[in-house]
Amino acid sequence: MYLSGKVLRALSALCVLSFLSSFMAAPLRAAETKSAIFAGGCFWCVEEAFDMVPGVLATTSGYSGGSVQNPTYRQVAGGGTGHYEVVKVDYDPAKVSYDKLLAAFWRNIDPFDPIGQFCDKGDSYKSAIFVSEPAERAAAVASLNAVAGKFKEPVATEILPAAKFYPAEDYHQNYHVTTAVKYKFYKRACGRAARLQEIWGKPAA
Repeated sequence: MYLSGKVLRALSALCVLSFLSSFMAAPLRAAETKSAIFAGGCFWCVEEAFDMVPGVLATTSGYSGGSVQNPTYRQVAGGGTGHYEVVKVDYDPAKVSYDKLLAAFWRNIDPFDPIGQFCDKGDSYKSAIFVSEPAERAAAVASLNAVAGKFKEPVATEILPAAKFYPAEDYHQNYHVTTAVKYKFYKRACGRAARLQEIWGKPAA
């Protein structure tokens, strides 16, 4: 069947319009979000530190690494559950890399303390990086080796396989914002900022 040039052009235009309509109607793909889990002592302070990192979308204080299901703060702080105080960091990998999160983590902990962090002592306050895939483990090991190569003291921070994460009680979330006065008093009294400056050479976040 013979089609004139006008008809062919009209059909081509209709095809283009149909394609554009279906493209515009399709839902936009959501931006990729990843999560990383870090233990650096008091989760209030770790949460505050990561909230300041561009590309971090959300932080959640919680517990991980233990054997007790749905642990409470009292149980974890009391010891025996095997859990660490941790922070789950949700981030946009297009805006911040895992390596940059690792750099922020080290900059906000004392990597040489084997029994806790700052004024908080006990297994639940020890520092650790929880890794969920080989790429994370490789990056975490490389960052640990870099810290170890920079200092003479042995690094006590552990690299552990990812375990089930349990969000902490609501009153712990965003504590540095919702209870700012008490939080600032605790952080100062605990000596966190002073020790971080002693290790890293300038005030930390």
